[in-house]
Amino acid sequence: MLPINCQAMTEIRHESVAPTRTQWLAPGAAIDAHRHDDHQIVYAGRGVLAVTTGTGTWIAPGTRAIWVPAGTHTPHDESPERGRLRAVLLDQLRASPQQPLHLPTPTTPQLKAVCEILRTDPADDRTLAALGREVGASDRTLSRLFKADLGMTFPQWRTQLRLYRALVLLAEDTPVTTVAHLCGWSSASAFIDVFRRAFGHTPGTHQPRRQTD
Repeated sequence: MLPINCQAMTEIRHESVAPTRTQWLAPGAAIDAHRHDDHQIVYAGRGVLAVTTGTGTWIAPGTRAIWVPAGTHTPHDESPERGRLRAVLLDQLRASPQQPLHLPTPTTPQLKAVCEILRTDPADDRTLAALGREVGASDRTLSRLFKADLGMTFPQWRTQLRLYRALVLLAEDTPVTTVAHLCGWSSASAFIDVFRRAFGHTPGTHQPRRQTD
């Protein structure tokens, strides 16, 4: 057997140009808030993934990925190879279609109250005026706040919330008709129509049992 020079071996470092990491999470599990100094692309191998920041939540089913920009610190490993790979990835991301999976987080107290009511029960189909009476604000005020604070109308935000909840339920293999009911659509066909227009395919694509048939 040939002798091995351990000292020489310890001086050699092999680092991947684009490091990757896999982490198994139980349904409903979460990772504590943190920040990375480098860009990230995160995706779920199965099920659905949500990334939440101070400005909102981004949702990605197993067929989509989320681009997480780097923090304010300069990356500690900016080799020429890694820089070239980053440039290619950024070019591809710019050319890729963005999916409507952003659910912005409200900052004003009255808007927070309305959004929390709907988060608790996405099927709540009350008008903005009815919700406003519960939180002590007029529908005109709330409508203005939705546009100013969240950048979308009340119906748009509620639809985004319902699509988010629908993706989670579909990943749990909940029947499409049940998902439609729990998320506030009047019928399965109405839900399928909205889902197809948002994602380009039917809800069954995201159900585990459909993928293994």
